[in-house]
Amino acid sequence: MFYSLEENKAIVRKVVEALNNGDLALLDEFVAPDFIDHAHRTRNLEEYKQYIIMVRKGFPDYNETIEDIIAEGDKVWVRYKFTGTHKGEYRRLAPTGKKVTFTAVAVWRIVEGKIVEKESALYNVLDFYKQLGVIEYKGFPDEVK
Repeated sequence: MFYSLEENKAIVRKVVEALNNGDLALLDEFVAPDFIDHAHRTRNLEEYKQYIIMVRKGFPDYNETIEDIIAEGDKVWVRYKFTGTHKGEYRRLAPTGKKVTFTAVAVWRIVEGKIVEKESALYNVLDFYKQLGVIEYKGFPDEVK
């Protein structure tokens, strides 16, 4: 069965909504069991769910807002804004209570109505850890005043 570009975008929107609501059971409907997330190094849906659980424990108010969404062929590009408050342990980091915001880009590949791959996620990792207060990053030497 062929899914239209609009149907593929709707699938990604539903997955983002499920992630925001912590409704991991809904992922079973829209994500393939052998889903691969290259950015977060998960090799199947269950590993991806464990990754999301870890993120949501660290940032219980986890929220992704889709700012742009483009579909072509079997891929959907999403530019979204992430916000969350670091209230729980995240990657062995004790809670800082700090709110973080960043913009990221993800490319999702969909086959027969199921997301099979997340090819990339781009965001400024240094800025993320700077917002948490974990590192002090002042910029490259030519940027420092």
